[in-house]
Amino acid sequence: MPIILAIETSSELASSALLRDESVLSRVSSGVRTHSQSVLPMIQELLAEAGIALRDCDAIAFGSGPGSFTGVRTACGVAQGLAFGASLPVVPVVTLDAMALACHQQHGAQDVLTVLDARMGEVYWAQYQFGADGSPRTVLAPVLSAPAAVQPQGAPLACGNGLSAYAEAYADTPLARGDAAIMPHAVQIAQLAARAFAAGQTVTAAEAQPLYLRNKIAYTQAERAAMAAAKAAEGGA
Repeated sequence: MPIILAIETSSELASSALLRDESVLSRVSSGVRTHSQSVLPMIQELLAEAGIALRDCDAIAFGSGPGSFTGVRTACGVAQGLAFGASLPVVPVVTLDAMALACHQQHGAQDVLTVLDARMGEVYWAQYQFGADGSPRTVLAPVLSAPAAVQPQGAPLACGNGLSAYAEAYADTPLARGDAAIMPHAVQIAQLAARAFAAGQTVTAAEAQPLYLRNKIAYTQAERAAMAAAKAAEGGA
């Protein structure tokens, strides 16, 4: 079993994990503004607890997105820096894949739909199916859409904070019974990265890149005003 150091900062929850001998050590910190300051201390704590140095790891994994623009850049940048310094390969892991694995582990669901709040009135979502070996197979690849546009195949178990952020969109659908507390976490990033590493699916530090699904990072002030006016009009209709 490879030793994998994982970093996940794509949401309000920042986490780091160290996978070694099938056991996982982890640390968590909340608050987007503190992610860049909290990640390295968490990593240092994990390595000290395990009694190993960074160079003893086999690879650095990170949650590549989708997620917070700043967050995925933070994780990618830290992973690149650590990998460069220790001459290690990098394993980018899709955050929605990690959420699906967490849902499978916690609920035993074979069919999983992940719905992550993308802000700006949108969600990132994808659908997965788990085989006998516990590996996720992508049924519907990650996309960005309006909450009401989420259209899963069949009746998967839904998870992710998009369910609570846009609860009104799912109130009368089976998705309302999903687990909104499940979020991307470094533990599942590490577990998926170990499988990818064993399959030779790594990149160099220079090749590591975030996964962006949204080309438009922010709306202009005029666009926000127009959106607010449209919502107000809908409310009065």
